[in-house]
Amino acid sequence: MVCDNCKERDAVVHLTKIVNNAVTQLHLCERCAAEHGVETTVATPKHPLGEFLQAVQQQLAVPSADAVRCHFCSMTLKDFRASGRWGCARCYTTFEGSNRELLRRVHGSSRHIGQSYRPPQPESIQKQAELAELRERLRRAIDGEQFELAADLRDRIRVLE
Repeated sequence: MVCDNCKERDAVVHLTKIVNNAVTQLHLCERCAAEHGVETTVATPKHPLGEFLQAVQQQLAVPSADAVRCHFCSMTLKDFRASGRWGCARCYTTFEGSNRELLRRVHGSSRHIGQSYRPPQPESIQKQAELAELRERLRRAIDGEQFELAADLRDRIRVLE
């Protein structure tokens, strides 16, 4: 198909315009399409501002996380990805930025929100042990049909609970 505008070259762009419910089709070559303001190349146009911003970005580029190495155990982020384990405790501070990004992607946030583990207090451990002993003695008293002792043990359990 020949270009509708210059009638010299083959049409490579088919432009459909709708104006006031009237449909018109233009078959244009690359040069005529460019004159009508239609981009025909896949490459993005070069703009001075884009080149400037790209240069600034390259200057500010942080070194690749794979290039960072733990000074204590010599582990890299690539090694962590392969094994799923850090080499030492200092890896957590060395790769803190990457850890935060990983946590953000996995959990939706890099901050912990929710319950945290608190070890039981020594008093509560002792109380639980005493309750377990009393319950065992209560079971043995009931099995031995010592009901007065069982009632006394039951009351002591209630006081502790």
